[in-house]
Amino acid sequence: MGVIDRFINVGAQVSAVGTAASNVAEVFTQNATRRMELDEEAYARAISQHGQEFGQAPKTWFDSLVNGMNRLPRPMMTLGVLGLFVYAMAEPVGFSLRMEGLALVPEPLWWLLGAIVSFYFGAREAHYFRGRVWPTSVTKTTVRNDAAQVSGGTTASDSIFPTPIASAPAQTDSFADNAALRDWTASLRG
Repeated sequence: MGVIDRFINVGAQVSAVGTAASNVAEVFTQNATRRMELDEEAYARAISQHGQEFGQAPKTWFDSLVNGMNRLPRPMMTLGVLGLFVYAMAEPVGFSLRMEGLALVPEPLWWLLGAIVSFYFGAREAHYFRGRVWPTSVTKTTVRNDAAQVSGGTTASDSIFPTPIASAPAQTDSFADNAALRDWTASLRG
């Protein structure tokens, strides 16, 4: 028993010496783990504050007005184009005069108008696309179908780990100038 007590005390003494050494070492070099913990804590606090600043504010009549104005351009453009057809049939002379005026508009202005319209519709589509919630069943089916097309008929449900690259036909002729890719495709074929 006396020997075991000495080993236990020696273990505690070694632990104390190790702790003291790490404390002394931290005076000269920074503890990387503690630095990462502090960085993560600061990041979490900053994100939390940012979320509070841009939280959902109560909607006012002005928000509703701006929302309504944001929805106007598409119907106005559609009705405007249809109105041009009606105007062309109702008063052909006036329509042709106005179209001659449009022909005098410089080409850079047409490019600018096209960019504005395309960015408007593109930004709205991207906004709705990013906010879309994809059903799990749709994504699984799509992934399986894509895997089946790549692998030549096998789906993700046919094996636990589908390897579409391994079952794809090797294209050694396209790797004629790259020996590493040629060896890699040969190893995939087995």
